[in-house]
Amino acid sequence: MPFLDTNHQRAAFLVALLGVALIIALTPYATGLVGIPVLYAVFAPVHDWLSTRFSPKVVAGLVVALALFLIVVPGVSFAGLVVAQAQQIASGVARNPVLGKLAELHIGQIDLGPRIADLGAKVVSWIGSSAFGLIGTATRLALNLIISLFGLYYLLLRPQETWDAVRPYIPFSAKNAEKLRQRFRDVTTATIIGTGLTAAIQGTVVGFGFWLVGLPNAVFWGVVTMVFAVLPVVGSGLVWGPGAIALALDHRLGAALVLAFVGLVVVGNVDYIIRPRVFSRWANIHPLVTLVGALAGVPFFGILGLLIGPLALSYFFELIKMYREEYLS
Repeated sequence: MPFLDTNHQRAAFLVALLGVALIIALTPYATGLVGIPVLYAVFAPVHDWLSTRFSPKVVAGLVVALALFLIVVPGVSFAGLVVAQAQQIASGVARNPVLGKLAELHIGQIDLGPRIADLGAKVVSWIGSSAFGLIGTATRLALNLIISLFGLYYLLLRPQETWDAVRPYIPFSAKNAEKLRQRFRDVTTATIIGTGLTAAIQGTVVGFGFWLVGLPNAVFWGVVTMVFAVLPVVGSGLVWGPGAIALALDHRLGAALVLAFVGLVVVGNVDYIIRPRVFSRWANIHPLVTLVGALAGVPFFGILGLLIGPLALSYFFELIKMYREEYLS
């Protein structure tokens, strides 16, 4: 069959070619572009409530200002906390007598201690140097945030017109397209609220546990736990687990058992109680989707992939379900 012998084929080829070129050119800003509908789904209830009291432009401006505040203040606080304490933690760990005990560890005829100590020194050095790497990525994050907030502003001004423009390109019936629209909002709300609430509670509990057993930098490790807690089941254990091991190696078995109890029983039950309740309230999302999505999203979107990855994987399964219902049943 001849290729590009009709205007129809030439037009389709030209559109596809330009589309691929645009996708490649916009790849560095994918986080900002994906953030537009995500932020809209999160802040739509606030927008709807304010719409009855102020003009559309004022409402859109207020919602964007609220989004900016809720994103920038925690983000800047976390970055400042990391930069301020990473070098202090690195030097403190380097002087810790636990490293000396690890250096003398032997298992049979294998001198395991020196290898562990060398690895620990490299990790500590990496933490100290990487803390300032956050500054290097600030420009890219700020640019993506500006794109998301500008897109959110104009989307809030004309939500229905935007949906009417996108609707003809959705390859599903009007009923399923509307269902997909609502499902998008439910999945986004469930993921953001469920993940954020769980992470906040787990970080608070782990930070309190560190303070209770006398480990230094309890606030810092509590904030780090909030980041890792985005990963269900295993996330918070990446913080309190090494803390309990360090206490045990320092011959503080009672404190190690207390921290392990806090991590396994208290923090663990938060993950099994809070997250499923929130997910079942807005959307039926399995915790495995959150875990796999987060692991897949980080290489492409950085730390924001911890949220974007689970969202993308949830939308993917929703599209498969809708395709099966409409075209295969």
